Order: sequence, then C-alpha cells, then structure tokens
Amino acid sequence: MTTFVPVFKKRYELLDFQTMKKFLVLGVMALVLGCQAIKAQKSIVILYENDVHCGIDGYQKMAGLRDAINRSDTAYAAAVCVGDFLQGNTTGAISKGQYIVDIMKLMGYHALTLGNHEFDYGVPRMVELLKQMNAPVVCANLYEAGEPQPMFAPYVIRQYGDKKVAFVGATTPETMILEGYSFYDTNGILLYDLKRENFYQLIQQAVDQARAEGADYVVLLSHVGETPQSLGFSSHRLVNSTRGIDVVLDGHSHEIIEDSLATNLDAKNINVTQTGSQFANIGKLVITPDGRFITKLLKSSDIPYADEKIAAATDSIRKMVKAVTSTVVAHTDYLLLVSDENDQWVVRNQETNAGDLVADAYRHALKADMGFENGGGIRNNIAAGDITYGDIIGMLPYDNTLRRIAVTGQQLKAMLERCTALVPVLDGNFPQCSGLRFVVHSKSHTVSDIEVLQADGSYAPLDLNHTYSVALTDYNHEGGGFFDCFKKCPVLFESSLRYYEALADYLKNVLGASTGSTYAQSQGRIRIVED
Repeated sequence: MTTFVPVFKKRYELLDFQTMKKFLVLGVMALVLGCQAIKAQKSIVILYENDVHCGIDGYQKMAGLRDAINRSDTAYAAAVCVGDFLQGNTTGAISKGQYIVDIMKLMGYHALTLGNHEFDYGVPRMVELLKQMNAPVVCANLYEAGEPQPMFAPYVIRQYGDKKVAFVGATTPETMILEGYSFYDTNGILLYDLKRENFYQLIQQAVDQARAEGADYVVLLSHVGETPQSLGFSSHRLVNSTRGIDVVLDGHSHEIIEDSLATNLDAKNINVTQTGSQFANIGKLVITPDGRFITKLLKSSDIPYADEKIAAATDSIRKMVKAVTSTVVAHTDYLLLVSDENDQWVVRNQETNAGDLVADAYRHALKADMGFENGGGIRNNIAAGDITYGDIIGMLPYDNTLRRIAVTGQQLKAMLERCTALVPVLDGNFPQCSGLRFVVHSKSHTVSDIEVLQADGSYAPLDLNHTYSVALTDYNHEGGGFFDCFKKCPVLFESSLRYYEALADYLKNVLGASTGSTYAQSQGRIRIVED
C-alpha cells in the first residue's frame, strides 16, 4: 500500500508507510537522546553545614535554597551535614538533643556524619536519636569494641543524573579524649573505638570500596578540623595520607574556609572547605558536568528562601524553649566573654571574665580550694543586660554535674602544663580557674609562679606535696576536658548539681542577682608570656 502526501506530490518522491514509520522512530530517539544529553549536563550542587551546635534558624534556609535549586531544574541539589548538631545551646540541652532531631529529620539529608558532640549524652542516646533522623549516617572509623565492622556505614552512594557521588564519613579520634566518658565504662574498659591507630587507612579503605562500587566522585564529610589538636589529626593531613578523595567538607575547628588546597598521595590538589559554626554560612559545593569542584560560602542572612514546614517546626520548638528559659536570674552591665567578634573562642586560649565567673561558681558551690572548667565547656557569650535562665544554659549547655575531688599539687602542675601547651592555639582543654593564679610560658610550654588563694585573700606558692580540693564537672574528672590528668583522683563529694544550676545559684544568691563590677574584666589569674 502506498500513502500519498498531496502537498509534496510534485516535488518529492513518495514515501511508503514503513519508511515514514522508521523516520518517526529515529526522530523520537534523537529527541530522547538529546534530552538525556541536556539532562546529563546539569551540575550537582551539594549544600553543606558543619558545627551548627543547635543554631536551629539556619535549617529552614538551607532546605529552602536546596528546594529552589531543584525547582529551577538547572542542577541536582542535595544537603549534607558534617557533624556537631546535637549540642551547643539551650535547645539541645533541655531536650537532650530531641528538639534538634525533630527539626533535622525534616531536612531530607542525603548523608550526615558524626561530630564529637554527638557523643555528649552517651552512645546509647546518640543512637536512639540518629534512628529518627531519616538520613543515612556515615562514619568509617567508629567501632564497637571488639567488633570487626563499623557501627555505621562507611559511605553512602547517591545518584545524580548519570553520575554517582559517594559520601564518606570521618570523625576525629580526638573525640575519645574530649568525650572520653562515652567510650569507656567506669572501670576504664573500652566500649567504643574511633581507631586512631589506623584512622587514615580506614578512610582510604572506604574511599576504595566506594570507587569499586561505581562512585564517579568521592566527597569526604570530615569532622576532623583544620587545626591539629591533641592527637595531631587534621583534614589536611588526612588528604596528605590518602588518594581518591575529590573534595573535603570539613568541620570541628569552626574555621571559615571557602577553599583551601591539600595535596594527596598522587600529588593532586584537593579542596578543603569549612563554613564556620552555627550557620554563619551555608556551604555550596558545585560539581560541574566536566568534573570540576567549586566551593563557595553563602551568608545565611543573605538567603531569601525558607522551607515552610521546617520553619513551622522551628517556631514551635522555640516557643517551648522560651517557656522554660525566659525567667530572669540576674543582670550584667557588660559582656561576659566567651568568643570574640570573629567568632573565635578566646576562652580556649586565655582567661576571660566568663571563665572566672564560672570557675568561681563551682568553687563556691562545692566549698573547694579551687574550681576549674575547660574552655571547651563554656560555649556562648552572655550579652550586657538581663541574664535569663536560658542565657545560663546557653553558656553551659551540657548535662554535666559537679563533684569535688582530691588533687595533689604535683597533679595540678602537670595538668596546667599539659592543658596550656598549645597556647596561643585555641584548645578546648585550656583551664579557666578559680582559687589560684599562674604564668604560662608560650614558647617553652611550661607553667610557673603557681599560687593558691588563701582564706585571707592573699596567695601562697603551690605546695607540690599538699592535697587540695578541686570543684569541677564529672566530664572533666573522667577524662573529657583536661585529658586524663585528674582521672585517678579520688572523689570527695559527688553532687547531683548540674553545672549551669551552680552558675544560676551563684549569680542569684551569692552575687545578689548582679555581676556588679567584680567581673567587668578578667582578674589576672592567668598571665601569658612569650618566652
């Protein structure tokens, strides 16, 4: 049978039905292949955050931006988390992380890894919360003691168009010192292990497995940090020791790094980036169709998008928190300093008025010779004005309780030298103190002129052979802050008083609901000299 097309009758050869059908099929195939080619040319956008520390207002913006990109159909967009989300201010503290999870489970993260502060409430509580997250948790180096496989998947692979992206998770082994109570039982028996002896090898193993499974790109979610701390780990050193990682989304050290290059074992430069903390920025990683990696930091305040569902959940939680925390406890005419205008935690490398206040509260509460708090345990400034119960919990947001222990002068001297050895580098072990004063020599890494406050207000030299009573948190006694310097010191008195409760009581009942002029400046307890 022949089909006629009258309009073409005089100028073209007539086409039979089968030939026209073939041309039509070829045309449709060409159209489909063309659409697939256009689709394959889309970039991949990964939005990332690190060290949010309960800064809940940023989640709605991050989700809103991601969804706006996906609606525009110009790129594949997703969001990931690089750890330290469960703890950091009142919202986390009063719910032991539940309020944070109630928001984060709405985010639809494509991957998240663990920060050291996910361990603050203990591993069982952490696991309980993570099960609600509706997102894959990746961590290549967390093991239950004695087990051959990690507790969480080392990586997850996500498909974007015709490309597969592997997200590998890494948590700093330093967590075993910072949150040591979560890793050992009361007899010092190891329960969980972050494998510091073969940390880099485990990350390499995860990268190799992801590549073997077909990953085109490998993105490392690295809660390791840029500044080498007590164990010497850093994300730059991790890159130096591995190959096959394409880009590192970093956390832990709270630095603002849009892009920084580290050289891997193949002499290839790998981009390392970090957003700061508490949603000061949201990171944007663009993987271009030709395989380039571009990182950019976006100020959260400049993002015009918001996810309505997450915004509603955030508002509801904020109201519940306010109901608990709005009570005014005291007043201050000046800032109680924890971090400076650049968001650097100066409480971690120098004495501050907030550190003096907190340590004094401990010493008074437990009637001890001295009081100590590690700089990493004091989290947020308190602004001039009324001090609410929420402000106090925001400054001291953990679930720590106080205890009085017996410490020899020799043990005190050893602790002070070890915990100031990194000055002027920020270190969470830096000791804010009450009841003594001393001099730190930042070049020789020694401490001298240690003097103890006497009952009459004078100071006397530390007696290395004398035993003193020290007020501190259970965390600092058991090997969290201050390394394990006090771990073997006997307990004189075990209190159920939480450390933020001690500060609230000190402000209200001892200082008469006003900081007065006493804490307007730091009091010269710690003097740092460059020699």
